[in-house]
Amino acid sequence: MSAQGVARAPFGKTDAGERVTRYTLTNRRGSRACWIDWGATLVALWIPDRAGALADVVLGFDTFDSYAQNEPFFGCTVGRVANRIAGARFELDGVVYPLAANDGANHLHGGIRGFDKALWAARELDVEAGPALRFDHVSPAGDEGYPGTVRVGVSVVLGHDDALRIEYEATSDAATPVNLTNHSYWNLAGSGDILAHELQLDADRYCEVGADLLPSGRVLPVAGTPFDFTTRKPVGRDIQALVPGYDHNFVLADARRLQPARAGVLLDPVSGRRMTLSTSEPGVQLYSGNFLDRVPGKRASLYGRHAGLCLETQLFPDAVHQPAFPSVVLRPGETYRQTTLYAFDTV
Repeated sequence: MSAQGVARAPFGKTDAGERVTRYTLTNRRGSRACWIDWGATLVALWIPDRAGALADVVLGFDTFDSYAQNEPFFGCTVGRVANRIAGARFELDGVVYPLAANDGANHLHGGIRGFDKALWAARELDVEAGPALRFDHVSPAGDEGYPGTVRVGVSVVLGHDDALRIEYEATSDAATPVNLTNHSYWNLAGSGDILAHELQLDADRYCEVGADLLPSGRVLPVAGTPFDFTTRKPVGRDIQALVPGYDHNFVLADARRLQPARAGVLLDPVSGRRMTLSTSEPGVQLYSGNFLDRVPGKRASLYGRHAGLCLETQLFPDAVHQPAFPSVVLRPGETYRQTTLYAFDTV
C-alpha cells in the first residue's frame, strides 16, 4: 500500500470467533504503522533510514495466533497497571485486593488476561497531523482482581512528519490503580541486536530493584553507575555489569506533566535512524530484551537476547506499595491522561 490514509485487512479470529483486524496507517512520506485491535497492538512500523530505505523497527509476529499468546508483550497496550505489583495484591482505602499472579508470586502488566489480551473497539479518526485510529476498551469491575469498571481510550496518530503519537485516557466508577503504557520492542536497524544502539535519557535518577526486579523504594543517582545515560552511549557498553541486563525505571520527573517533555534519544549509527522520545510521564522503563530466547518472529526471524529494547513510559513500578512514588490511583470523577511521542528522523 502506498496511498496515504488507513487500510484494513483481516488478521485472524479469536477462540470466541471474534474477527481481529489489522490497520495500516500510511503518511505522506510513505512510512507505515500497522496496528491490530487485539491488545491495541503496534505490530509493525516502517521508517526510512538515511538513504530512504524503509525497515520495520519493532519486533512482533506474522500471525494472530502468536499475538493471542504474546508472552513477550510485543507492541501491546499494557494495563490496568504496567510493570510489577509485589505479592499480586494491594490495599486501597482499607480493602485488600488479590490480583492474578503471572510473574512468580507477583502481578505483571495487568495479569493473565490484561488489556493486551482483549479485543478493543477501533475506529478511524479525522486528524490533520496524519492517519489516526482510536481504540476503546471497557474493563469490568473484578477484572484480574481490580476494583471498579474502567473505560479506556487509546488514540494513535502517524504524523506526516514521522512522529508516532499515542494518547491514553481512562475513567473509573471506583478507586483503582491505572498505569498504562505501550510495550513495543525497538530495533532501529530492523534486525540484529540493539547493543550498538546509542541511548541518551533525560534522567539523573533511577529506581533501585532487587533480584525479583521489584523496586526497593530507593531512588538513586545514575552518576558513576551503568545506569548513567545522561550522555549518549551504546546500550551494550555497561550491560555486562548487570545481570541479566537493564529492566529499570528511570526517573524523568517527580510527577506527571500536563504536556509531554523530551525523555531521551535512541540512535542506530549504522542506518542513521533516530528516535526522540517525549512523554508526559515521570518515568520510563528501560528493558533490554533480557529474556528473549529464540522467539520466532516476523519474516522467519528468531529474536534472541537483546534483539530489541523497550522504553515504557509510565508511572513508577509497584507504586501501590511505595507511598513516596507518584500515585497510580484513579478515582471517580478524575480522568487519567497520558501522552507519549516517538519522533523519527535520520542523522
